[in-house]
Amino acid sequence: MPHRFVVMVNGEVREYDDFDAIPQNIEHVIEFVPEVPPPPHTDAQHQELHEWEARFDDLMQREYDHASSSEKR
Repeated sequence: MPHRFVVMVNGEVREYDDFDAIPQNIEHVIEFVPEVPPPPHTDAQHQELHEWEARFDDLMQREYDHASSSEKR
């Protein structure tokens, strides 16, 4: 199953399968489903899984930043 990332951008729901294609300015994270290999995991796969945690945190920060900037308007 490929990656699936769904976010709201300018009032539109958009779907991506490439994390790097997601715009910097997003309104909401709707779905975050990275492809996870079946266990048992290698050390490299564990490292990749930890990177997805950081990427999710990044998306949530983008959402928070958008909300914060919207409140100032």
